[in-house]
Amino acid sequence: MTDFDIKVENIVASISLGVKVPLNKLLDENTEYEPEQFPGVVYRMDEPRAAALIFSSGKIVCTGTRSMQELKKAIRLIFRKLRKAGVKIPPNYKVEIQNIVASAKFEEGINLDKIAFELENTEYEPEQFPGVVYRMDEPKVAFLFFSSGKIVCTGTRKVEEIKKAIERVYKKLKEIKAFEKL
Repeated sequence: MTDFDIKVENIVASISLGVKVPLNKLLDENTEYEPEQFPGVVYRMDEPRAAALIFSSGKIVCTGTRSMQELKKAIRLIFRKLRKAGVKIPPNYKVEIQNIVASAKFEEGINLDKIAFELENTEYEPEQFPGVVYRMDEPKVAFLFFSSGKIVCTGTRKVEEIKKAIERVYKKLKEIKAFEKL
Protein backbone atom coordinates (compact mmCIF):
# COMPACT_ATOMS: atom_id res chain seq x y z
CA MET A 1 0.00 0.00 0.00
CA THR A 2 1.18 3.51 -0.77
CA ASP A 3 2.23 5.70 2.14
CA PHE A 4 0.10 8.84 2.21
CA ASP A 5 1.09 12.18 3.65
CA ILE A 6 -1.95 12.74 5.86
CA LYS A 7 -2.25 16.19 7.37
CA VAL A 8 -4.66 16.83 10.24
CA GLU A 9 -6.38 20.15 9.49
CA ASN A 10 -8.75 20.45 12.45
CA ILE A 11 -9.70 18.63 15.64
CA VAL A 12 -13.03 19.41 17.30
CA ALA A 13 -13.29 18.36 20.94
CA SER A 14 -15.91 18.87 23.61
CA ILE A 15 -15.26 19.18 27.30
CA SER A 16 -17.88 18.73 30.00
CA LEU A 17 -16.88 20.29 33.31
CA GLY A 18 -20.20 19.85 35.10
CA VAL A 19 -19.81 23.22 36.86
CA LYS A 20 -21.37 26.63 36.15
CA VAL A 21 -19.20 29.21 34.39
CA PRO A 22 -19.72 32.98 34.93
CA LEU A 23 -19.33 34.07 31.29
CA ASN A 24 -19.12 37.81 32.09
CA LYS A 25 -15.94 37.18 34.11
CA LEU A 26 -14.17 35.69 31.05
CA LEU A 27 -14.32 38.80 28.91
CA ASP A 28 -11.14 40.42 27.58
CA GLU A 29 -9.55 41.33 24.23
CA ASN A 30 -9.44 37.64 23.20
CA THR A 31 -13.13 36.95 23.75
CA GLU A 32 -16.46 37.80 22.16
CA TYR A 33 -19.76 37.61 23.96
CA GLU A 34 -23.05 38.71 22.45
CA PRO A 35 -25.71 36.74 24.34
CA GLU A 36 -28.51 37.98 22.07
CA GLN A 37 -26.63 36.46 19.10
CA PHE A 38 -25.03 33.37 20.65
CA PRO A 39 -25.29 31.92 24.19
CA GLY A 40 -21.57 31.31 24.73
CA VAL A 41 -18.26 33.14 24.93
CA VAL A 42 -15.96 32.74 21.93
CA TYR A 43 -12.36 32.61 23.14
CA ARG A 44 -9.69 32.86 20.43
CA MET A 45 -6.14 31.69 21.10
CA ASP A 46 -3.04 32.53 19.07
CA GLU A 47 -0.71 29.73 20.16
CA PRO A 48 -1.97 27.20 19.38
CA ARG A 49 -4.26 28.82 16.86
CA ALA A 50 -7.63 27.64 18.16
CA ALA A 51 -11.02 28.81 19.36
CA ALA A 52 -13.20 27.69 22.23
CA LEU A 53 -16.92 28.11 22.69
CA ILE A 54 -17.53 28.32 26.42
CA PHE A 55 -21.05 27.96 27.78
CA SER A 56 -22.39 28.83 31.24
CA SER A 57 -23.35 25.16 31.73
CA GLY A 58 -19.66 24.21 31.83
CA LYS A 59 -19.70 22.75 28.32
CA ILE A 60 -16.81 23.80 26.07
CA VAL A 61 -16.17 23.11 22.40
CA CYS A 62 -12.59 23.57 21.21
CA THR A 63 -11.80 23.75 17.51
CA GLY A 64 -8.87 24.61 15.27
CA THR A 65 -6.06 22.52 16.73
CA ARG A 66 -4.10 20.25 14.39
CA SER A 67 -2.66 17.71 16.84
CA MET A 68 -3.41 16.16 20.20
CA GLN A 69 -0.48 18.16 21.66
CA GLU A 70 -2.02 21.41 20.42
CA LEU A 71 -5.41 20.34 21.79
CA LYS A 72 -3.91 19.67 25.24
CA LYS A 73 -2.17 23.06 25.17
CA ALA A 74 -5.42 24.81 24.17
CA ILE A 75 -7.28 23.08 27.01
CA ARG A 76 -4.62 24.25 29.48
CA LEU A 77 -5.10 27.85 28.24
CA ILE A 78 -8.89 27.55 28.52
CA PHE A 79 -8.59 26.18 32.06
CA ARG A 80 -6.17 28.98 33.02
CA LYS A 81 -8.74 31.53 31.81
CA LEU A 82 -11.54 29.77 33.71
CA ARG A 83 -9.49 29.59 36.94
CA LYS A 84 -8.78 33.35 36.68
CA ALA A 85 -12.57 33.84 36.56
CA GLY A 86 -12.93 31.80 39.77
CA VAL A 87 -14.09 28.53 38.21
CA LYS A 88 -12.96 25.42 40.06
CA ILE A 89 -11.96 22.81 37.46
CA PRO A 90 -13.15 19.41 38.69
CA PRO A 91 -10.55 16.62 38.68
CA ASN A 92 -12.72 14.29 36.59
CA TYR A 93 -13.77 16.39 33.60
CA LYS A 94 -14.35 14.60 30.30
CA VAL A 95 -12.73 15.48 26.93
CA GLU A 96 -14.25 13.86 23.85
CA ILE A 97 -13.00 14.13 20.27
CA GLN A 98 -16.07 14.91 18.15
CA ASN A 99 -14.50 15.17 14.71
CA ILE A 100 -11.14 15.18 12.94
CA VAL A 101 -10.69 16.74 9.51
CA ALA A 102 -7.63 15.64 7.55
CA SER A 103 -6.32 16.08 4.02
CA ALA A 104 -4.04 14.05 1.77
CA LYS A 105 -2.84 14.22 -1.82
CA PHE A 106 -2.66 11.28 -4.19
CA GLU A 107 0.14 11.32 -6.77
CA GLU A 108 -2.39 10.91 -9.58
CA GLY A 109 -5.34 13.05 -10.58
CA ILE A 110 -8.85 11.75 -9.95
CA ASN A 111 -11.57 11.29 -12.56
CA LEU A 112 -14.54 12.74 -10.67
CA ASP A 113 -17.15 11.66 -13.23
CA LYS A 114 -16.00 8.06 -12.91
CA ILE A 115 -16.34 8.18 -9.11
CA ALA A 116 -19.79 9.76 -9.32
CA PHE A 117 -21.01 7.03 -11.70
CA GLU A 118 -19.24 3.99 -10.24
CA LEU A 119 -19.45 4.51 -6.46
CA GLU A 120 -22.62 4.56 -4.40
CA ASN A 121 -23.19 7.28 -1.79
CA THR A 122 -21.69 10.07 -3.88
CA GLU A 123 -22.84 13.60 -4.64
CA TYR A 124 -21.40 15.52 -7.56
CA GLU A 125 -22.73 18.80 -8.85
CA PRO A 126 -19.79 20.48 -10.61
CA GLU A 127 -21.81 23.67 -11.20
CA GLN A 128 -22.19 24.01 -7.41
CA PHE A 129 -18.92 22.59 -6.06
CA PRO A 130 -15.72 21.37 -7.79
CA GLY A 131 -15.45 18.11 -5.85
CA VAL A 132 -17.23 14.83 -5.28
CA VAL A 133 -18.66 14.09 -1.84
CA TYR A 134 -18.39 10.39 -0.99
CA ARG A 135 -19.75 8.84 2.19
CA MET A 136 -18.09 5.64 3.38
CA ASP A 137 -19.79 3.30 5.85
CA GLU A 138 -16.77 1.57 7.39
CA PRO A 139 -15.17 3.54 8.91
CA LYS A 140 -18.04 6.05 8.86
CA VAL A 141 -16.43 9.07 7.19
CA ALA A 142 -17.08 11.53 4.39
CA PHE A 143 -14.57 12.36 1.68
CA LEU A 144 -14.21 15.27 -0.67
CA PHE A 145 -12.34 14.32 -3.84
CA PHE A 146 -10.83 16.88 -6.22
CA SER A 147 -9.53 16.28 -9.74
CA SER A 148 -6.04 17.43 -8.63
CA GLY A 149 -5.75 14.31 -6.45
CA LYS A 150 -6.35 16.20 -3.22
CA ILE A 151 -8.78 14.64 -0.77
CA VAL A 152 -10.34 15.76 2.50
CA CYS A 153 -11.59 13.24 5.06
CA THR A 154 -13.97 14.14 7.88
CA GLY A 155 -16.14 12.41 10.42
CA THR A 156 -13.66 10.29 12.32
CA ARG A 157 -12.71 10.58 15.97
CA LYS A 158 -9.27 8.91 15.75
CA VAL A 159 -6.25 9.65 13.56
CA GLU A 160 -5.74 5.89 12.97
CA GLU A 161 -9.24 5.71 11.45
CA ILE A 162 -8.29 8.38 8.92
CA LYS A 163 -5.33 6.32 7.69
CA LYS A 164 -7.53 3.22 7.45
CA ALA A 165 -10.25 5.13 5.57
CA ILE A 166 -7.77 6.66 3.10
CA GLU A 167 -6.16 3.28 2.42
CA ARG A 168 -9.60 1.75 1.80
CA VAL A 169 -10.72 4.53 -0.51
CA TYR A 170 -7.41 4.46 -2.41
CA LYS A 171 -7.90 0.74 -3.04
CA LYS A 172 -11.49 1.35 -4.15
CA LEU A 173 -10.44 4.13 -6.56
CA LYS A 174 -7.75 1.82 -8.01
CA GLU A 175 -10.38 -0.92 -8.54
CA ILE A 176 -12.67 1.37 -10.53
CA LYS A 177 -9.68 2.90 -12.37
CA ALA A 178 -10.49 6.42 -11.25
CA PHE A 179 -6.90 7.64 -11.26
CA GLU A 180 -5.44 9.54 -14.21
CA LYS A 181 -2.21 11.30 -15.05
CA LEU A 182 -2.10 14.96 -14.08
